Amino acid sequence: MANHIFSDVIEQMKAATDRQFGVIDSEGTVVACSDSEQLGVKWPKLARVVNLSEDNAVHFSGKTVKALTNFGNSFDYAVFVDGDDDFARSFCLMAHVTLNSTKIYYEEKHDKGTFVKNIITDNILPGDIYIRAKELHFPADQNRTVFLVRQTGNVDVAAVDVLQGLFPDRQQDFVISINETDIAVVKLVNGEGDREELLSIARQIEDTLKNQLFLKTTIGIGTVSQHLRELADSYKEAQVAIEVGKVFDTEKTIINYDNLGIGRLIYQLPTTLCEIFLNEVFKKNSIESLDQETLYTINKFFENNLNVSETSRKLFVHRNTLVYRLEKIKKLTGLDLREFDHAIVFKVALMVKKYLESRDNRMF
Repeated sequence: MANHIFSDVIEQMKAATDRQFGVIDSEGTVVACSDSEQLGVKWPKLARVVNLSEDNAVHFSGKTVKALTNFGNSFDYAVFVDGDDDFARSFCLMAHVTLNSTKIYYEEKHDKGTFVKNIITDNILPGDIYIRAKELHFPADQNRTVFLVRQTGNVDVAAVDVLQGLFPDRQQDFVISINETDIAVVKLVNGEGDREELLSIARQIEDTLKNQLFLKTTIGIGTVSQHLRELADSYKEAQVAIEVGKVFDTEKTIINYDNLGIGRLIYQLPTTLCEIFLNEVFKKNSIESLDQETLYTINKFFENNLNVSETSRKLFVHRNTLVYRLEKIKKLTGLDLREFDHAIVFKVALMVKKYLESRDNRMF
């Protein structure tokens, strides 16, 4: 951020008060002030107070101070005014509005990170992306992928800073705070970004947050975008990967959109269509007629590629016992799982049922 932008605004506001006021950075250094002799003075204690203020105007050491808006979880600039009376508070809030608007305008015009965040969150028109990229000297046609990192247990605001340390090249890679739990990592990848490379990056993110902050995460990986205008799609795909993974791959902590398979299609179906499908498949008896032991047997049969001998071995039952169970399933549902076509229909039906159950749970 160019500090002269703050100085220009402060110079215009000086006539409104005799009080000393200005802007400090995240370390407490005065970067702009109505009294030029104060430039460079350091107030580290004031910076610590601002970090704990939760965006409120606070009084400390004879000053009133309020952090300017920032996309991260810790402030980068704050406005201060001498005094802790009502006038100081009112003037601080007024200066905050003016300087904050200036800061946001400057960042949107000059900051690549803000530009990338606007792209992935659809806050910029597609036709303007190329123009802004050219203004920022930002290569538009490089291969990038969005990794969406969701904190699933404890939430730590330091996660953004840790990931920025992991990917320090802020001209190529971008770590963007989306909300309290979600962080988007927009990463430049080699070539077309093969699956192993993307998985390796995701594991690196997961391990770093786990080892340094003891955080549990779920990471969704979008497809590789070849142009900046495709980043929004990659971000949405990473979101879908996490949501679909919660339904069909509950044990996975890293989910690649490219590997979602049929689960991705089911997730996009209307619930009414899913219910019609289940009713058509299970005409004889509802799927609820199958007990837990039978469902466990079915899942093991699928895991072992419809191989009767291998499944019976894994279940520790005689081959004839398994055949008997499969015959019982056939009588109840009309589907013979030893036939490939029937097995596919049954597998999809189980996934559809799981999807509907997840939708029901989200409603409560």
